[in-house]
Amino acid sequence: MNRKGSQTLLTLLAALAAISSAGCFGVDSGATLGIFGFPIPVSPYYQHRQEEKFWEHERYARVPILGPITSGGPPIALDPPSDDEVMMALEKARPIQGGIPLLFERQRNNVRIIKEKIADYVDPPRVMPLVGPVQLHHAHYKCTVYFSERTIVGYPVPHTLEDQDSVEIIYVDHNHLHMVGDVDPATVPEL
Repeated sequence: MNRKGSQTLLTLLAALAAISSAGCFGVDSGATLGIFGFPIPVSPYYQHRQEEKFWEHERYARVPILGPITSGGPPIALDPPSDDEVMMALEKARPIQGGIPLLFERQRNNVRIIKEKIADYVDPPRVMPLVGPVQLHHAHYKCTVYFSERTIVGYPVPHTLEDQDSVEIIYVDHNHLHMVGDVDPATVPEL
């Protein structure tokens, strides 16, 4: 073997020794995850869906407990639904997310939202576990969403469909609790 061939062989052996001894490669002590130790690609759609579920739970799925209703005046409901809440409900009813870019996509443009209160009433007092004596206050809203919807199809024949006068009606319920009776706010004992 000539000198150049032996240098190449030594270089390859040195590289192999460096790779096998570097980092955690080849370490057999401790538990391993086997094939699950390697990252598995996941679509960003699933992460976005989980983030939206958490956002909805954090902002809209909880029922607040307010103070007692004062005598002499009508009980007034909380704020009407926000535009974000209406758009999340519209996405559940008529989804546009999850299309395939350049093959099939949907877009919503020129969105207008009109909110109307259709009912506002209070149930008689009752005792709920872990809460105590409360009244349930209902507020129902009718939200009419006007928008233009564009559907883009890229295969097999590329074309675009546009509906300028799309209308969707969404009903949103806002419920919250009012405490009943002689309510003392929670006090912190002095230490």
